[in-house]
Amino acid sequence: MNLRRIFLVKCLLLLFSCVKCSVTNQVYRAVNESVLFSISAAGSVDDAAWWRDGQKLLQIKDKKVKYYVNKSQCRCKLFLNGTLQIERVVKEDSGNYMVTVYHQDGTLKAEEGTTFTVQEPVPQPILSSKCMNKTLSVKCEVKQKTKDETFTIELTHNKTKKIQKNVTSLELHTQYSGMFRCIVKNEVSKKTSEKIIKCSGQLDLYLILTIAGGAVFFVIFVIFLIYCIRKKKADRLEDDDEEQTMQARQLTSEMLVRELPQPPCNPTLKQPHAHQRPLPRPRVHQEPALPPRPRPRMQQRTPNHPRERP
Repeated sequence: MNLRRIFLVKCLLLLFSCVKCSVTNQVYRAVNESVLFSISAAGSVDDAAWWRDGQKLLQIKDKKVKYYVNKSQCRCKLFLNGTLQIERVVKEDSGNYMVTVYHQDGTLKAEEGTTFTVQEPVPQPILSSKCMNKTLSVKCEVKQKTKDETFTIELTHNKTKKIQKNVTSLELHTQYSGMFRCIVKNEVSKKTSEKIIKCSGQLDLYLILTIAGGAVFFVIFVIFLIYCIRKKKADRLEDDDEEQTMQARQLTSEMLVRELPQPPCNPTLKQPHAHQRPLPRPRVHQEPALPPRPRPRMQQRTPNHPRERP
């Protein structure tokens, strides 16, 4: 029985040693960074080849490296231990990379795959807010460079936290003011933005006051305009009356000047009128005159004595 178990274990070990080893990894890098793809298979590497999306890039065999693509376009380098290095990666370098390792006799030793993704660093998030009817709406937004870029956004306020993946904006509604924190990240970078936002619920009141102030200003403007028009009209009437009065005075003075007699150039002396005899008076029956009445005696005045000088 023990011999059977030992024989079974040896068969399994032999079977697993003949089966190729397949490993898949996930690697992320930011634009303009460098990346290293190493081989996890144990032992020395005599023959290894790297592929990207089914296209053979380069191979090392007997410690010699052979390139199957343009070296300047690939920006890649292969070390003697089978490690692949790519410098200044761009988004076009993203893809599925695979390495195959062979023994000296040409048998497959291992096969490993790596999914490589190049991403842009996340931009700085922007926090904006709207306050309406004592309800605060805070929005965290990221301006992406390309349409296919998505991020993981985390918006936090006090103990409230909202997280969403593969988005470019996230909105949070609350009735409390305070500190808001927005974290935007992807697999290669992370940015944070914080802001104190207050909502006093006075937006509607401010709007009403603004509208009322505008209406009052409009009414005052209309009244002032009407007043100016009437004043201008009254000034015109006064000017017309004054002009008519001046014309009437001028006309009157001209008429008076025309009616006055002009003195002769050589005046003649006036001749004295002849004395005329008075007409006879009519006779009137006269009554007999009464004798004159005696005059009362005047009271004798006392003589004034001269004053003595002191």
